[in-house]
Amino acid sequence: MSRFMTHPDYSFEAAARALGATRIAGVDEVGRGPLAGPVTAAAVVLDPENIPEGLNDSKKLSAKRRDVLAKDIHRLAEVSIVHVSVAEIDEHNILRASHIAMERAVAGLSMAPDHLLIDGNMIPKGLTIQSQAVVKGDAKSLSIAAASIVAKTSRDALMMDLAQQFPGYGWETNAGYPSPKHKAALIELGVTPHHRRSFKPVHNILYQGKN
Repeated sequence: MSRFMTHPDYSFEAAARALGATRIAGVDEVGRGPLAGPVTAAAVVLDPENIPEGLNDSKKLSAKRRDVLAKDIHRLAEVSIVHVSVAEIDEHNILRASHIAMERAVAGLSMAPDHLLIDGNMIPKGLTIQSQAVVKGDAKSLSIAAASIVAKTSRDALMMDLAQQFPGYGWETNAGYPSPKHKAALIELGVTPHHRRSFKPVHNILYQGKN
């Protein structure tokens, strides 16, 4: 099989176990790119004897399949999900806010893991547990894939709720990302309390009257 068609497996977790780790958490975040809404992170500790079937990078799954798998993950694994607010995104920056979300997601687990598998190429500075950054980890590690799924489904559900409170921006379908409908609504309807004021399209409308 081509390396571009691989699916996540348990090899990163198995390698950590071979070195003595017994409680391994996959960590991922979603929501760096949207103009509105929080950034969300999840930490998931899978039971190696009872891993949900069909785990994959959340971006490669349909919404329906993600919802089914999210329920399986919540039922069969330990899950911690954290939303970091727009205010904190604007106070720090989106990279640091996403790392804060990851740190809090790990802290929210009932027991501290002894090894972390983190999606991306950076380890958040607030994590003192033995950690391994895995580039495109949601497509390589089952634990990270599981975290990507529950993070996305949780954030999507939150944005669906916000879409009912602030109709017209299309958050129920674009999840706050800068789709044409969302950007047009920003000009027509204005900026909501859930928009990230530090992001250029929102900042420009607020302070320069530009798109």
